[in-house]
Amino acid sequence: MSAQTFTLPDLGEGLTEAEIVRWLVSVGDEIVVDQVVVEVETAKSIVEVPSPYAGAVSILHAEEGKTLDVGRPLISVDAGGAPTADDATAAEEQYREEEQAGSGNVLIGYGTSEAPTGRRRRAPRSAVSPVFEPQGSPTTGPQRVPRVTSPLVRRMAREAGLSVATIVGTGPDGLITRRDVQAAIAGSQPVAVVAPDAAPAAPAAQPSVRTGLEIAERVPMSGFRKAVSAALSRSRSEIPEATVWVDVDFTELFAMRELSKARGAAVPGLLAYLARFTVAALKTYPELNGEVDAERNELIRYEGINLGIAVQSDRGLVVPAVQRADRLTTLELDAALRGLTESARQGKSSQTELTSGTFTLNNYGAFNVDGSAAIVNHPQVAILGFGRIIDRPWVVDGQIVVRKIGQMSFVFDHRVCDGGVASGFMRQVADAIESPAQAINHL
Repeated sequence: MSAQTFTLPDLGEGLTEAEIVRWLVSVGDEIVVDQVVVEVETAKSIVEVPSPYAGAVSILHAEEGKTLDVGRPLISVDAGGAPTADDATAAEEQYREEEQAGSGNVLIGYGTSEAPTGRRRRAPRSAVSPVFEPQGSPTTGPQRVPRVTSPLVRRMAREAGLSVATIVGTGPDGLITRRDVQAAIAGSQPVAVVAPDAAPAAPAAQPSVRTGLEIAERVPMSGFRKAVSAALSRSRSEIPEATVWVDVDFTELFAMRELSKARGAAVPGLLAYLARFTVAALKTYPELNGEVDAERNELIRYEGINLGIAVQSDRGLVVPAVQRADRLTTLELDAALRGLTESARQGKSSQTELTSGTFTLNNYGAFNVDGSAAIVNHPQVAILGFGRIIDRPWVVDGQIVVRKIGQMSFVFDHRVCDGGVASGFMRQVADAIESPAQAINHL
């Protein structure tokens, strides 16, 4: 029997770490090549990681909830027969070729191959309890580990004017990690990773200098929260935003939907209508469907519209986008929005869906609040939001009547337009909501 250790690869998103969410196999399970063995959480989504090895699972190197750096041991598998030296050399050469090609991936089904891959079936979990060993523990047999974990590490060294050949790797079999490059840049000696069973005892609780109170707990930020924090901070620091809002009468839109239901017609959800009206207004005001290229001092406008939808999931707020929303009917938008929302809540949104949006629509009324001055989703230039819709007294033709009123707020980058454009955009959406039949006829 020969143990083969698979390290956490670069998942193709330029990330340096991922959190173990759920193991799909246990120690003792027999697995095949390309079988999904673990779900990991990156800064963008939940990713299923397949194994490049077949055999019996011998070690799970990290427990659920632990964050691993790219290049650290993930899972060890006992193969039926020991691989030859030629096999090990060929595997390492393939890794280096993929790395030089720019993929940075070593997962089966994830690399530079263009062959389509199907959904992988998960193996049942056995009753054997997983065994967790210190990272970097020795394994027998040839190792499929390159000297450099990913193009990120190689680029860090190159930009610092260092040769990877002069850097001492502290990873398995001398693997050079991001920390090794950082240590070399700082001129310090590599520091060995402390094994879990040798970790120093936690220091006694110390009171906060600012408050005088003892700190009850320190909770490390997940990769997702780090990414959110960086994006929001960048938006606040770079975008000179302004906010405008208006109360909108939804009564006619509700009535139109109820009439369609009574006739037995397929009725899109309320959000689908809001998306359709938003897309129409963006065609009238295309400067709001773009971004700012600060380096070239240019305003970018896109030909199509990828409509981002803010979705609250267990991981936090994510904004997947409906691709080419400008080509969809209201019913098609409804189906796309439902599918996109469900995938986002399950953490299954693709990288393309999470990064390709050109404008964001936010329904914070789902939280039973009236309004919000949202933060623009950088690098976009605007975000439109809707609060809760409730019965309120409203003046119609000089009479006070009960109407369904909701607040619409619009936050925009003042670099791309002034208040006139922002107000015109809002009025077009509001007018469509208040006279939906007429708006639909003109779309």
